[in-house]
Amino acid sequence: MTAPADLDRELRSAVFAWLDEQTADREELTWAQLLRGFTFRGRPFALVTQRGIRNVAGLDAALAFTTTYTPPGGRPPYRDVEGPDGLPRYKYRGIDPELPDNRAMRAAHRLGLPLVWFVGVDRGLFLARRPVYLVADEPDRLQFSVALDEEQYVAASSDIPLDVRQRNVLRLTRLRLHQPVFRAQVLRAYDTRCTVCRLKHQPLLDVAHIQPDSEGGLPFVPNGLAMCKIHHAAYDAGILGIRPDYRVEVSEEVLRETDGPMLQHGLQEVHGWRLEVPKRVAERPDRERLAQRYARFRRVS
Repeated sequence: MTAPADLDRELRSAVFAWLDEQTADREELTWAQLLRGFTFRGRPFALVTQRGIRNVAGLDAALAFTTTYTPPGGRPPYRDVEGPDGLPRYKYRGIDPELPDNRAMRAAHRLGLPLVWFVGVDRGLFLARRPVYLVADEPDRLQFSVALDEEQYVAASSDIPLDVRQRNVLRLTRLRLHQPVFRAQVLRAYDTRCTVCRLKHQPLLDVAHIQPDSEGGLPFVPNGLAMCKIHHAAYDAGILGIRPDYRVEVSEEVLRETDGPMLQHGLQEVHGWRLEVPKRVAERPDRERLAQRYARFRRVS
């Protein structure tokens, strides 16, 4: 009979390997994949549960946990937020710290085991953040703090000055969690298509902030635009502007230039075009943010 510790290691290794295979070409995973796609020792094995925390009969520690998708303007069932240390928090299931799911999470924290965090990016679609680690248990606030990889796990517990540690941890939270989730949500909202020129080749698409991240721009869909790399670069360089009525403008200087077919067809011809925006009204570009960004474009164009 396999010892529980050996079984735990075998299971986690198999899960991580399967997730690597499944996300080699496409990062998003469906609920159906996570519920029925993985097998362990020849038998179907669900990686998700409606309860949110996936623990395993016969093992002490949780294997995975899930955050469901909340549309823009919606109210999440649990409000997972970042703490003052820059680490994201994951709420307990319910309010009883002794529920089996919460005890399983506490065991994963105590043993320092890697977990998978399935983060909802659309209805029935998830990103698998892995490996993640539970850094602390905060029963007074009914939550755990989560490190998003080994680098953040080490940074969160290092003895470098507090302010430096907080900056490093927050930077990694944005890089490992907010940016991938933001990118996935915006690309899904725009049907994996450049909002300006309609290009659909995902490797050539970026997600642009309307209100820049450096100015406190929030990583949520109405503050994002799916753009091909040339239009993203032009937007950030102030060559291309977008009006609050979703019309594209190209700077007068560039409109007067003579260069070649890329300038003509890639930039000059899109002057006056209307953006292709998401079907869901709540996901369309925020007009107030667009107006602020457009005013800056007009000052320098």
